[in-house]
Amino acid sequence: MRTVNIHEAKTHLSRLLEAAMKGESFIIAKAGRPMVRVSPITAPEETQKRRLGFLSGQIRVPEDFDRMGQDDVISLFDGPA
Repeated sequence: MRTVNIHEAKTHLSRLLEAAMKGESFIIAKAGRPMVRVSPITAPEETQKRRLGFLSGQIRVPEDFDRMGQDDVISLFDGPA
């Protein structure tokens, strides 16, 4: 990783930021001591967006979906029916 001093960072900030946006991180040092690391902030990938209805037509929800396992749930609360 490239290390630049503060003076060089101030002089070439635009060029350094362009390189960082392309993925080239660098360190800014003061008197030879590393102070900060500059690296790009990456945006979330397009695949991370929620897609409503992407399984439309590929799955089927049963008509009795809301009642499935109803007897088991009732027996857990009230005891065997």
